[in-house]
Amino acid sequence: MTDAPDGRPRPADQWRQRGVRGLTVVRDASVRGWRWWARTWDRLVAALQDEAPVGSGADPSPSGPLVEQRDAPRLITVPARGYVYSFHVRATFAWSSPASLRSEVLSWYVQYFQPHAIQRLTRLAADAARDLPPHRAGDLEVALQQALADDPEWTYRRGEITITCRPDAAVRLDDRIMPALQPHVDRMVKLEYQFDEQMRRARYAEELSRRWVAILTDDADDHEVADARNHLLSTQREAARWINELLHNHNEHPTDPVNAPPRQRPTPP
Repeated sequence: MTDAPDGRPRPADQWRQRGVRGLTVVRDASVRGWRWWARTWDRLVAALQDEAPVGSGADPSPSGPLVEQRDAPRLITVPARGYVYSFHVRATFAWSSPASLRSEVLSWYVQYFQPHAIQRLTRLAADAARDLPPHRAGDLEVALQQALADDPEWTYRRGEITITCRPDAAVRLDDRIMPALQPHVDRMVKLEYQFDEQMRRARYAEELSRRWVAILTDDADDHEVADARNHLLSTQREAARWINELLHNHNEHPTDPVNAPPRQRPTPP
């Protein structure tokens, strides 16, 4: 390398030295960047293949199947008979996967498959609600629970991955029909209270008569005691008849608050 007369490097040599240093810095940075990218790529591939990344910081693999529970983002609405009012279904899905699947991968598949599960549950609810009047939300819930019990586990597959879903559903009435049902529900609550009260009175009368009959049996030779005993036996029989009439009257009438006729109150003894 030839220096200038004043002892300093020539301009061409200066640019050459700067170029060499720049290339060296770029090479070193490229090597470090490649090593970082290689490590990141290995972790990404391991996650997609459901394998824990190699190294001291690797998370321990789960010991059992993963389960993730999610609610539907909104109520499922299906029309009742007549297509004027609707039923509203609150849906919950319990998703599970093999033990080898990582939680973040399961969440991705749940996000992907849950719309399909909601659509399937919507079809079940619509089929069951089509012939039900709008106040029979309880009947729709029973029908849905029966359908889900017959087929409790839904399976979804994408590529080599299979996950399962256990749906659950609860049904609520259309808010527009509640004011019309309120008087009938209040009447049924009152009738149920009256029934419980009469049952308590009838059973108490029967039990009290039975106890007194047992007490008076030892002195049955006395005429007055015998008359009292016979009267208590008659009261006991009347109380038993009262209980039977109450139970018969309660079982004969439907539990539907709209269609139930007024109950006849049996005469107490």
